[in-house]
Amino acid sequence: MEDHEIIDLFFQRSEQAIVQTDQKYGGYCYSIAYNILENREDSRECVNDTYFTAWNTIPPSRPTIFSAFLAKLTRHLSIDRWRHQNARKRGGGTVEVALEELGDCVGSDTPENKLQQQEITRVLNTFLGSLPETERNVFLCRYWYLDPIRTIADRTGFSQSKVASMLHRTRGKLRIVLEREELL
Repeated sequence: MEDHEIIDLFFQRSEQAIVQTDQKYGGYCYSIAYNILENREDSRECVNDTYFTAWNTIPPSRPTIFSAFLAKLTRHLSIDRWRHQNARKRGGGTVEVALEELGDCVGSDTPENKLQQQEITRVLNTFLGSLPETERNVFLCRYWYLDPIRTIADRTGFSQSKVASMLHRTRGKLRIVLEREELL
């Protein structure tokens, strides 16, 4: 079923919208949640929360890219759940490491920084658009989908050290751009 047809089912308030969404994007949403949470049950719950949020959001909104809409919902819900679960614990998990790596470039998520977030988003989108496709994909796999370096290496055919080095150089480039824009 095409995405616009699934979205139409949401507008008709048909329960088939959830069934069709799960058939087409269930695995995709689950992999995003699992990369963040590393727990099957929590990942399934986040996918269900994604469907619930989509149900409550569509209508009135009509996503232009349904897969990206679902990915964004899943990612945010998963990160929120991860933060809640790890609020008092400090582990060395993949998510924490990835967020700390990127945090060195973009700063912490404090109320004082909320005003800068829109500008940082604009600059980040421009920055990502300027990167070669391979570098951009590696960066997004690590910092959007929170894939472990090993998974990115397997997917790209690069060694883990090459992926780590590429990410380090890209973060350095991002830091320079953010400093130039006076966002750091």
